[in-house]
Amino acid sequence: MLTFLAYALVAVFMTLIMTRRLSPLTALILVPVAFAIIGGFAADMGPMMLDGITRLAPTGIMLMFAILYFAIMIDTGLFEPFVRWLVRVVHGDPTKVVMGTAALALLVSLDGDGSTTYMITTAAMLPLYRRLGIRPLVLACVAMLSSGVMNVLPWGGPSARAASALAIDVADIFVPMVPAMLICIVWIFYVAYRLGNHERRRLAAIGGMMVAEVDETLPDARVPVAPTSRGRMAVNAVLTAVLLLTLVTAVFPLPVLFMIAFAIALLVNFRTVAEQKGFLANHAGNVLAVVGLIFAAGVFTGILSGTKMVDAMAESVIRIIPAPLGPYLSVVTGVLSIPFTFFISNDAFYFGVLPILAKAGQSYGITAAEMGRASIIGQPVHLLSPLVPSTFLLVGLVGVDFDEHQRFTLKWALLTSFLMLAAGLVTAVIPVVGRALP
Repeated sequence: MLTFLAYALVAVFMTLIMTRRLSPLTALILVPVAFAIIGGFAADMGPMMLDGITRLAPTGIMLMFAILYFAIMIDTGLFEPFVRWLVRVVHGDPTKVVMGTAALALLVSLDGDGSTTYMITTAAMLPLYRRLGIRPLVLACVAMLSSGVMNVLPWGGPSARAASALAIDVADIFVPMVPAMLICIVWIFYVAYRLGNHERRRLAAIGGMMVAEVDETLPDARVPVAPTSRGRMAVNAVLTAVLLLTLVTAVFPLPVLFMIAFAIALLVNFRTVAEQKGFLANHAGNVLAVVGLIFAAGVFTGILSGTKMVDAMAESVIRIIPAPLGPYLSVVTGVLSIPFTFFISNDAFYFGVLPILAKAGQSYGITAAEMGRASIIGQPVHLLSPLVPSTFLLVGLVGVDFDEHQRFTLKWALLTSFLMLAAGLVTAVIPVVGRALP
């Protein structure tokens, strides 16, 4: 009975999200509450939900202050000098333009917001693409690959969801995956080089090659920002470098790091209380949407764990998985994350499917953190899904058809996901085979 109830909960949850009958925020709260009542757990729901929320509180705090910190850096123009330098350096060469697109998209993706990445990258680079005759499909492809890889960042979404669903520290997923992420970043530059060279040859063949000088009066890459002094800009740059260094070295817990960095950045860039309130009011909507989702996930995972539904589902999965595949469940999870996160939303996969796989993986000596790392492998392909709103923003900004973008980018996205999986296996942060349990 409990197993049937658990599968029915996940099925209803995924159906409501995929059909957009409910938003992920309300579905994460209402669906498990309804099924807990049906299962006779109404009297115990309060402690279950509170326990789940308490376990996810550090993740919610980290996301809130990370989003606000990078919003300060973008609003005050920390990356403006790089954008202007990039426009001068590419100097009309399609290969340099496409590689510059990758560099810019990777940099802007530090804020974890795909929409921001697409808006800034498109605004900066699309005039150059049009001037030189480079296909906008290339811009969309490179920007999306960059965003897909940078989604591994703790505040990017998938890592936080995986950590929330598994009730572990997000640093346990992200930090070991840094080498794999760096390998994929190098790969993206290679892809950009390949695509840029192809565009150079194509343009030369049709006689469209190439404008020698790039007009430096091209539209700026950003909306106007508040004036920032050189002193503040230097402080922002140093603060960001120190933050990233301490983040990777795990000197302090991530929530604490971002709280301290945000407080310093807010004080440096917005001196008066009125300015600080204005900044917080401008970004409150984005923060609330993300953090609210995390705490709602606490209700979902708390009930799923407290009622033992996840245990019942895990036992059934263990019985279904062929015995020879059991020890390789981490690899299976990495491969499954590619189609699963394409055909269903991240919320449905990480909160509905991953906990089941992780519980099953424990039977073969595979830790929750290892399963969490495997679960983020599919993110470069996930962004091609029609379930991702920011993808429609990208194709709209660039001016290409959605299906055309999918066909052009899918090959590179699949290769990027499999490279990330291979890098995780080689660096042993994703085990090839589980450990024998005593």
